[in-house]
Amino acid sequence: MEPVGRRRELAAVRHLVDQALAGSGGHLLVTGPPGAGKSHLTQYAEQFAAARGLRTHRLAADAGTDPPASRLLGGLAAVTGRPVPPADARTEEIDALFLAVAEGPPCLLVADDLDAGPGADPVLPDVLVAPPHAAGGTDDADLPWDVRLFSRLAGHLAAGATAVLATTRQPTGLPNELRLGGLDEAELSQLVGDLPADALRAVRLASAGMPGAALAAAHQLAAAGSGSGSGSGEEDPVAYLALTTPSRASFLDPDTRLIRLLEAAGTRPLPARTRARVLARLARELLSDPSDTRRPALTEEALSLARRSGSPGTIAEVLDSRLHALWDPAAAHERLETAAEIITQARLAGDIAAERRGLMWRFTALTELGDLTAAEAALTSYARTGELSGDAETLAVVTARQSMLAAIRGRLEEAASLASEVERLGRRAGMVDTARLTGSLRGGISTLRGDWESTLAPWQALARRLPGHFFSATAARALAESGRLDEAELELERLLPSVLAGSGPRWLGAVADLAVVASRSRTTDAARHLYTALLPYRGRLVVWGGANTVTGPVDHYLGLLSAHLGDLDRAIADFDAAHTWESRNGTLPWLAQTLAARAEALRARQGEGDAVRARDDQDRARSIAQRLGMRGLLAALAPAGDTWRLTRVDGGWLLEAGSESARLSDTRGMGYLRSLLAAPGQDIPALDLAAGGRGLRAPDGDPVLDAAALAGYRKRLAQLDQALDAADRAGDVDRARDVHRERNAIVAELRRAGGLGGRVRAISAEAERARVSATRALWAAVKRIEAAAPLAGAHLRASLRSGRTFCYRPAAGGPDRWQV
Repeated sequence: MEPVGRRRELAAVRHLVDQALAGSGGHLLVTGPPGAGKSHLTQYAEQFAAARGLRTHRLAADAGTDPPASRLLGGLAAVTGRPVPPADARTEEIDALFLAVAEGPPCLLVADDLDAGPGADPVLPDVLVAPPHAAGGTDDADLPWDVRLFSRLAGHLAAGATAVLATTRQPTGLPNELRLGGLDEAELSQLVGDLPADALRAVRLASAGMPGAALAAAHQLAAAGSGSGSGSGEEDPVAYLALTTPSRASFLDPDTRLIRLLEAAGTRPLPARTRARVLARLARELLSDPSDTRRPALTEEALSLARRSGSPGTIAEVLDSRLHALWDPAAAHERLETAAEIITQARLAGDIAAERRGLMWRFTALTELGDLTAAEAALTSYARTGELSGDAETLAVVTARQSMLAAIRGRLEEAASLASEVERLGRRAGMVDTARLTGSLRGGISTLRGDWESTLAPWQALARRLPGHFFSATAARALAESGRLDEAELELERLLPSVLAGSGPRWLGAVADLAVVASRSRTTDAARHLYTALLPYRGRLVVWGGANTVTGPVDHYLGLLSAHLGDLDRAIADFDAAHTWESRNGTLPWLAQTLAARAEALRARQGEGDAVRARDDQDRARSIAQRLGMRGLLAALAPAGDTWRLTRVDGGWLLEAGSESARLSDTRGMGYLRSLLAAPGQDIPALDLAAGGRGLRAPDGDPVLDAAALAGYRKRLAQLDQALDAADRAGDVDRARDVHRERNAIVAELRRAGGLGGRVRAISAEAERARVSATRALWAAVKRIEAAAPLAGAHLRASLRSGRTFCYRPAAGGPDRWQV
């Protein structure tokens, strides 16, 4: 029987078979998700070829057991009677097999789901790149192994009369590829038989028009007695499919077709119990769109209807969806109370799946509240209910949380092993978010070790894919932790307003991530706002979503912000609270980070006994980091003689240089010094240093500003330079800041206009003015340092170069590195 609605594909199959019969080989690749009709199409091709007298052979094997390379190569070897190429086969041996296939008797070879297995089998690495005559000549290492081999095989088929029809689940971009889409309603009606219009529309929404899924949905309706008419109540076909169609989306990903189906069901006349379930599920699915404001009203109506129905199972289901839909970061205690009610109602209904969901909410809420002992007990109960019901997904979820717990306690190798087990269990259970689940676990392990750079691209990709869920904040932290502070500060400026106004399952994690960036920035405004946002969560843990990722006590982040704001007593108290919790719960990586941060705050405070405490904290942090392999923290904890620090503290600067320590007022020269220390060995033009960015450059063409405007700007810049000098001499920080802000605005305007009148001479004059001003300010700062810290001052005087360009070239007697 011909597949319905596949005229184009049928024509391509017939052409492929006719070509082979005429002595000309070729290939066709059909792609589409499960249920798209690929198997039906290949079966038709085999029947059509057999009817035309063309020999057929199906190469597909069990994708779950055979390595992908052996599936294709083994099938081809069986066709030709040749041995399967060994694991160390040369390219020539592979090509010899492909040529033997191509030059054999006319036939049709069918290979199913080439991308169903793992995508990076280590066998036969020298055939990753197809030869120039191959189909498309692909060298894309992201393609699964069998697809790459198929591309190479396709390049040989013109040598004979062999036709190859292959299928994949994902598009490959190779030539002769046909992508199967959904059927329209007329085609679906032909496929599934006589259904009322509303039921047919529901089937199309539930299946996205894919034939296999549409047939399954129609059979569901028939079995449930919901497809005979529009009806109402429990037999309503739209409501039935809206409640039984599984979501195809990962956490926070929108499943648009399911949302549309639920919206359609919500407009129909339904009993209270059914309407409650529909509205609750719709609200839950809308969590993927942070801008959708319907969720609170939907959950309120759903819960009212559920309680009115008196059905324990419905109440449990609606409460679960309500927690998903609203996910107020501040409502951890409410989540804990609601979890208890879900468990109670689920037990009354005899619904073990709902009870299991309540137990997971209990685990999540207890983790948020910092009670790991009780949380692990809830996780154990969750696992047992999963065992009782034989649910395959439960084991993957439990193993993921066990991996997280192992990581935060410093058992990093065990955590990595468990993450690999999660990947295996999740794929076996068919979990749609397996890849993201394991990716977050491995990312968490990497960041504890200090490898933030490798996590940056994945976070940025998620931010592009799921805007509004604050993945950009975590990417900003990755930039800061990787030393790219200027980029991180720009992201902080962009993101802060939306994060402060936001909510949701990743909100607290986003605020904590931005707190790290703010604590290393050159301003304090963001730190003040973030401290206010985090303060209500004191004593809790920073938990993302369902507690698959936890990034430490909120008190630790409050301590970072307090230190940056100059409130060192408050910072040390915050770090003390984090230290107490971490010591009690054995979270060694977090403990090491808190000890290192508290040591810095103690050194900055310089109170009685602070130096001894700081040394003890740093020594213990280094010991833990060495034993756990926390390379990033170890780099930051370099021996005191090897690392000198210049950091902002309480509106000024703190210099820590070996045995010397000094507090310094905030002047232009100190800002210039920081920029030079951050880029050792690099020549920075005077205009760059003075303007805080690129210097002025004259473009070709007519001047943008007239002579009068230029003269006015020059005069004002000269006045501002005098005012800055006066403010520096007087130590008037506020006045210097205001003048410096005005001067930067004028420089920015000149830059926008293309330079001082577009003339090289004019720009040279401005560069000379910048050289004189920056030189005077820089050496004034060095002179102050020499008075307070003679050894450090001597090193800086020997290492700094000024002129048209400025540079810090470390001389002898200085540190191995500066932390600025």
